[in-house]
Amino acid sequence: MSEGAAGSVLALDGGQSGIRTLLVDESGTVVAESAHPGILTDRPVLPQLADVVAVALADAGRSVESFAGGISGLADDDTPEALLALVRPHGVQRVFMAHDSVTSYVGAIGAEPGVVTASGTGVVTLAVGVEKVCRVDGWGYLIGDAGSGFWIGRAALDAVMRAFDGRGPATSLTPLAEAEFGDLADAYLQLQADGLKVSRIARWAKVVSEHAGAGDEVCIEISRRAGEELAWSALTGLRLVGQHEVDEPLVSQVGNVFLNPLVEESFRRTVLATHAGARVVAPRGTGLAGASQLPTVGPDSALYGRIARA
Repeated sequence: MSEGAAGSVLALDGGQSGIRTLLVDESGTVVAESAHPGILTDRPVLPQLADVVAVALADAGRSVESFAGGISGLADDDTPEALLALVRPHGVQRVFMAHDSVTSYVGAIGAEPGVVTASGTGVVTLAVGVEKVCRVDGWGYLIGDAGSGFWIGRAALDAVMRAFDGRGPATSLTPLAEAEFGDLADAYLQLQADGLKVSRIARWAKVVSEHAGAGDEVCIEISRRAGEELAWSALTGLRLVGQHEVDEPLVSQVGNVFLNPLVEESFRRTVLATHAGARVVAPRGTGLAGASQLPTVGPDSALYGRIARA
């Protein structure tokens, strides 16, 4: 599903928590990597990306033919043409832009049909069929992101408060919550006042993983439920693009949430319970690697129309 040689590429994976770049030469060899502060969503995004391009190329001491980025939170007027005008002075001749769910997908399994669930602080699932592409969830912490780091963290703190009230079983999470919040009766006030509440709550996902591994039944159950939620998103995606009818649909997962072995196990078990022939595979690479491959995705892939070009 290749459109041809990509030439030299500066790939970018951009989010609010950070921006990473990867410079690949004409032979496909990685020349340089860099990390930059995250995108500020209250400011125009394209000038921020152009600044990162300028710094990354200056640090590497070379130019590239193409820029390829996986970026979330773009506005309707954030076009590849507009970005090309900003980066052309740095020698860039072509621009490829896609939502980061697309680059996560390409990095994980390439451009062939299947489904990839990416779960970190938030979560999004992208399913690709022969002709259709479908996104499942990714609707944010208030009304979506089932099985995400935030979802797990919220479930953990919910369990702490249930134990505090006597509505739920005791959990080893309680002493840690008391260490962070002090009086648990004040925890909700602290969180409501915290402008970084989403990332703060999502950090509890790692704690859940650790305590589930140590045998805490509450954390084991939260981990199991998270894996099921993520699996249902993947299975829904396969159905919506017609891949559920394939004998061996390709399924993969990326993101830190899957570092919890119980989440990964529950995800795999739930997928296979519904579709025994599914090939649940480890990702081949990251979203940043997927960004570097955007120029090679050809029109015979359903993903082609999800990549903006200039």
